[in-house]
Amino acid sequence: RCQRWVENCRRADLEDKTPDQLNKHYRLCAKHFETSMICRSSPYRTVLRDNAVPTIFDLTSHLNNPHSRHRKRIKELSEDEIRTLKQQKIDEAFEREQATQELNESNEQNTVSEEGGEEQEEEAVPLTLEERENKDYLKSLFEILILMGKQNIPLDGHNVDELPEGIFTSDNFQALLEYRINAGDEVLRKRFEMTAVNLEYCSKTQQQQMLEICESCVREETLREVRDSHFFSIVTDEVVDIAGEEHLPVLVRFVDDSHNLREEFIGFLPYEADPEILAVKFHTTITEKWRLNMEYCRGQAYIVSSGFASKMKVVATRLLEKYPQAVYTLCSSCALNIWLAKSVPVVGVSVALGTIEEVCCLFNQSPQLLVELDNTISVLFQNNEEKGNELKEICRSQWTGRHDAFEVLVDLMQALVLCLDAVSSDSSVRWNNFIAGRAFVLSSALTDFDFIVTIVILKNVLSFTRAFGKNLQGQTSDVFFAASSLTAVLHSLNEVMENIEVYHEFWFEEATNLATKLDVQIKLPGKYRRAQQGSLDSDVTSENYYKEILSVPTVEHIIQELKDIFSEQHLKALKCLSLVPSVMGQLKFNTSEEHHADMYKNDLPNPDTLSAELHCWRIKWKHRGKDIELPATIYEALHLPDIKFFPNVYALLKVLCILPVMKVENEKYEIGRKRLKAYLKNTLTEQRSSNLALLNINFDIKHDLDLMVDTYIKHYPDKVEFQEDFLPSNNSEVTEDA
Repeated sequence: RCQRWVENCRRADLEDKTPDQLNKHYRLCAKHFETSMICRSSPYRTVLRDNAVPTIFDLTSHLNNPHSRHRKRIKELSEDEIRTLKQQKIDEAFEREQATQELNESNEQNTVSEEGGEEQEEEAVPLTLEERENKDYLKSLFEILILMGKQNIPLDGHNVDELPEGIFTSDNFQALLEYRINAGDEVLRKRFEMTAVNLEYCSKTQQQQMLEICESCVREETLREVRDSHFFSIVTDEVVDIAGEEHLPVLVRFVDDSHNLREEFIGFLPYEADPEILAVKFHTTITEKWRLNMEYCRGQAYIVSSGFASKMKVVATRLLEKYPQAVYTLCSSCALNIWLAKSVPVVGVSVALGTIEEVCCLFNQSPQLLVELDNTISVLFQNNEEKGNELKEICRSQWTGRHDAFEVLVDLMQALVLCLDAVSSDSSVRWNNFIAGRAFVLSSALTDFDFIVTIVILKNVLSFTRAFGKNLQGQTSDVFFAASSLTAVLHSLNEVMENIEVYHEFWFEEATNLATKLDVQIKLPGKYRRAQQGSLDSDVTSENYYKEILSVPTVEHIIQELKDIFSEQHLKALKCLSLVPSVMGQLKFNTSEEHHADMYKNDLPNPDTLSAELHCWRIKWKHRGKDIELPATIYEALHLPDIKFFPNVYALLKVLCILPVMKVENEKYEIGRKRLKAYLKNTLTEQRSSNLALLNINFDIKHDLDLMVDTYIKHYPDKVEFQEDFLPSNNSEVTEDA
């Protein structure tokens, strides 16, 4: 039947093909078959009958079709035409050969190195068997290290002190390596099959070197995106303890190719006690080690623990001196009132904040304690169940980071003290010794009059900034209008400072009332009385003491801190938020962004057309269709389909978006900070590693094993020899038999 198909189609060139070849490689249109030969079981499928043969062919229609006259036809060529074609082919082959030769010469010239052209790169030569095996071996080691980082497995295993003398045990890295050998990794098996069992396969030094390469390569993936984006902001989190040393977590904010604002963790920086040295090392690490151009930095923010604020402020000041456009701002993930409280340079405030964190941590560790606290609240607020239920709900959250944290604490004080007292004095076996002991210590701390006065004064002073700070963490329009309300906030605080005698009198009275309710004695701090050594001035009362030592410096500091953090440049940047269409709408489209956008003039692609472009932007939204909603955030504006027609507006929105004060609208792009917190929470202090932490936090970033291997060989060429991979274990001696 295949032969009949070929004959009917008049395809003599297919006569020598087998039926199998014809069936696999050739097809015929259904229009060449009669209707009776076709079974149409479905409108989407055509099936031929078993005896179907093509019979319908129109071999003359092309003569009347003008379009078909230009189709290629086979014709006999004359000898002259054949000679011409041959010569053309010879000329084309010669031209191709010449082009290939020129390309090779050009490539040879390009192999000259950039350092001066004297050194020439080595020609790419095939790897020897030994080199290939060595690369495969290193790749296996890197795979194990990456696995340990992603799964948060510490490098060390059992503590040497815990083991009997003479007993050898592998660390976690070697245990995984042995497991991989046993699972059939031929590369590792060949490398280690003749090695003594009490030898380390990979020394601690080599492990650390390889970890540093892993960390660098994974970080570079993020930094490459940051460089492509040009503009970025630097954010640091609270100082953390990593294996006994203080480190500063560093995150970077940028807008990626998909117009999404992202905040990614890029590493730890060793903390320095001297702020000037810290500032130099901070700058050197970012610019030289991580190779970020600080000229493109448009914001910096520092979330700090109590006692570290003044040092990080020095870092911010030094960076601002070099890079004026790296605006010093608040971070969106930290409430303004908490940030201000942590920055107050009064020892009593730092102690109080530490006590509050410990209380919150203790209750969060034990669900039973929370139930006990709920019962205590129910008894105290039985006449106001709504307030009681609200406090119960707050207790089950991270309430120490709220704008109104000090108001909440004052409301909870009596319940907390009664609950902790009940736990510490319970003679039954309901509570273990640790919880009972911590409850006793914290109850004593909460019922110290110094603590009570501190939290009451902080509550009252920070009440003037509470609404302002809450708006800064609100919608884009809230942030815009908050910038305009700063003057009123500062005016209120200045009025408090001018009348501090009157205000402090009210605050101290509130503190004494709370102390009386808790049966706490009103007195001067013990450390102050001991310092006087019996020569206590009778004129120094508790009220006057706390006014001078607490109220006055706290109010003065908060006024100055607000002025520093909300500088003229910062406020101008926030006023540019009127570019967001929803803010424009609230201002009746009567805005003047060009006056505030001068600070970003050099960041615009076409600064000369900014005024005209802004006018078009306003007209676009002012005369929009009735069914079109105004974008409410920078995120929505950046994702508009026609934003590319407003290049200056896009550039401005992109820069405003990365300011640390602006919140990340899409939570899935703020995972860097959340993963950092999770790593610190789930990893013991002595088992933390800055290298493994980066691999764990950025576990979803792609990694190139070949690049890691090549980088390692380049940096440590003397470490890739087989013999140097075997070193005696720290907890075992190599015997003569071994």
